Amino acid sequence: MPKARSTSVHVAEGRRNTDDGQVGARPGAPLWWVWLAAWPVTAVFVLSNAATPLYVLWQRDIGFSKGTLTVVFAFYIVGLIGSLLVSGVVSDRLGRKPVLLPALGLALAACLIFATADSVTALIVARLFTGIAVGAVVSAGMAAVTDVAGPERKRIAALLASCAMVFGAGLGPLVAGVLSEVAPAPTVTVFVVEAALLATAVLAVLRMPVSRPQARTGGAWVRVPGVPRGNGRQLALGIAVFAPGITATSFVLSLGPSLLSGLLGTTSRIVAGAMAFVMFLAATGVQFAVQRLSRRTILTAGAASTTLSMITLIVAVHSSTVAVLVLSALLAGAGQGMGQLGGLSLLNSSVPPRRLAEANAALNVGGYIPAGALPVSAGYLTDAVGLTDGATVFGIVLLSLAVVGGLVVRTTRREVTDPA
Repeated sequence: MPKARSTSVHVAEGRRNTDDGQVGARPGAPLWWVWLAAWPVTAVFVLSNAATPLYVLWQRDIGFSKGTLTVVFAFYIVGLIGSLLVSGVVSDRLGRKPVLLPALGLALAACLIFATADSVTALIVARLFTGIAVGAVVSAGMAAVTDVAGPERKRIAALLASCAMVFGAGLGPLVAGVLSEVAPAPTVTVFVVEAALLATAVLAVLRMPVSRPQARTGGAWVRVPGVPRGNGRQLALGIAVFAPGITATSFVLSLGPSLLSGLLGTTSRIVAGAMAFVMFLAATGVQFAVQRLSRRTILTAGAASTTLSMITLIVAVHSSTVAVLVLSALLAGAGQGMGQLGGLSLLNSSVPPRRLAEANAALNVGGYIPAGALPVSAGYLTDAVGLTDGATVFGIVLLSLAVVGGLVVRTTRREVTDPA
């Protein structure tokens, strides 16, 4: 009898959620489902950076400059931001699965194009498709983790969703770097393996215990994503730290291999992939380490870490020291991880579930616009003035933005004092 009573309580709670128009999990989703719900985020983010160690092979075989390389990278940002204009709103209105399944289909198509690419155009299309898929998972996928977790586990949901993103982003270049050195036909093998991972993510989404929303928000289907009235300050605080952090890691991803080979004399693709991996491993580990601190402390530490990352980047390119460049990457990863955790935590704690995917999209739009624009500018600048001067200018600009973000957080108390 007690068991039956517990079931009826869960059913009643589920009905209340439906009546409120919330997107949510079926009552009683076990904790392992919260972890499994994060797997599609990880799988797509593996693809997002799997190409990083392979660009030197495509540059050799196809022939293009560092400026063109950053443009290829930027089309990923174009696809991502375009996706964010749609995916958050559609996910909140139609549900998580109608957004995630097409996104995984595009990710699989990107694998096919990457595996057969023989031109810059093919690489651009593959990166564009990848960006669209990533835009869908950072809005709908990360919101799905929160839905499955339920209102009583919002903290663990924010942590797992954020860590799934950065762990996948780091795992991709490591796996690609190793396979590209030891496996035959590296640009094919890497994406065959990734396609297999994406196939398992499709199965996870098909079985994911999330319900369709009953009430729909108003407004246009395609729009710049935002947050409900009253939540703008939380969004701005998250972007102030997350944007410089993810811009720093984007620079490492787009120009890190060029720095290693052209400036520091290291041509190993495993080293390039490993540097990206440890960067995002730092982003993952630091979130578990700081999760019980106040949001203000987390965001301040994130801004400080990004600032130190740019200082060490400048030192690395002037001293031609690989160890210092790796330290810069570690600090960049920690900066992104803490900015991301702080921003997602602020939104998870204040935005209602029916607008959460759109809020996640807004945070990522704010982060990825500079993450696309600044590394592209740095790429063309390095073509014009050299790697040392180009990286130095980039470091000074981003250092300034990180300091401003940290000062904004320190002058705001009300929204950021609670634990993440």
